[in-house]
Amino acid sequence: MASVSDHLPRKSTDEEAIARAFRFADLSSYPFKKRFLIRMADLVFYTIIRLIGRTIRYEVVGWENWEAATSNRRYPIYTFWHNRVFLSIYFWQKRNIVVMTSRSFDGEYIARFIQRFGAGAARGSSTRGGTTALAEMERLLRLGYPAAFTIDGPKGPRYVAKMGGVLLAKKSGQPILPFTISARRYWEAKGSWDRAQAPFPFTRARVEIAPPIFVQANADDKELAAKRDELQGVLDELERRGVEWASR
Repeated sequence: MASVSDHLPRKSTDEEAIARAFRFADLSSYPFKKRFLIRMADLVFYTIIRLIGRTIRYEVVGWENWEAATSNRRYPIYTFWHNRVFLSIYFWQKRNIVVMTSRSFDGEYIARFIQRFGAGAARGSSTRGGTTALAEMERLLRLGYPAAFTIDGPKGPRYVAKMGGVLLAKKSGQPILPFTISARRYWEAKGSWDRAQAPFPFTRARVEIAPPIFVQANADDKELAAKRDELQGVLDELERRGVEWASR
């Protein structure tokens, strides 16, 4: 029979994983100028999102799908497009959702301002540290912390779903929850790869949540590709409906 002491290293590892996700990272490896810019960008984006987010009037379609994805002690894997970070982090704030962020200058200030909204950050991406971040997110899911992916990030192509969320659903047994948030009036960063959107103050926004997608633990490569295609199709349809609503 295992003794209590046998469980202590695992407990410590879990506590450290939670702390890594929800505390600010050490910036000592960055030169002074970059440390200053990360802290400034963090505070500027947090302040703008907080002030404008409070003025947005939301309507929600598909809340019953969120209820289905969170029933029976499930913890969903939220998936959405990279250019909707502004609205998404405000709408889903204070839910202990762990978001994958890249190990980069941009990823660090993004990690900081989402942490200020009560989210966690698993540092990695499809191009840098992705395997480590997926393992961290799987562990945190098992501890009761939902996950989130900007599913076409970190560098695109825009509106092309990647495999990260599907792999995490297979490993964890938790459902994928696709959603989008469409603002009626917004500013668009046309020079960025994702054409990031920032809503105008006092505009309306529509949250559309799709039914959860489940991935079997024994899914092979063909099944995983089919699930990614299913996720792509669902997000495409949510985007189409959001654009149609915003143009009315």
